Amino acid sequence: METVKKNQHIGRKISRIRELRGMKQETLAEALGVSQQSVSKLEQSETIEPKKLEEIAKVLGVSPEAIENYSDEAVFNNIQNNYDGSVIHSGPTVNYDCTFNPLDKVVELYERLVEAEKDKVAYLEKLLNKN
Repeated sequence: METVKKNQHIGRKISRIRELRGMKQETLAEALGVSQQSVSKLEQSETIEPKKLEEIAKVLGVSPEAIENYSDEAVFNNIQNNYDGSVIHSGPTVNYDCTFNPLDKVVELYERLVEAEKDKVAYLEKLLNKN
């Protein structure tokens, strides 16, 4: 039985993380002090020297190990599990659920606007009554 070899193409992983971060090749190139073409070649490389990988990781805001161990499946699994709240993890908990009723906030804002208008009317009536 043959085992499936894990994808170790480091350049593709860098490309994928860069895209997920919403970063263009030009931005990464500028931060690394190289040309956009160099970043393109880098993203086509199967291996990258550790020092260069460390620089790239710093710019991308991840660790070199995160790049080396990156997989799309893990990202999507993480998104799904954190979205429905079904996973227990040791990191900081992020609550994406709304903790207030948005309509209450709209009503509150409306009431403040009405009060401000009443204050304006009272001020203008006061000015008219002085004359």
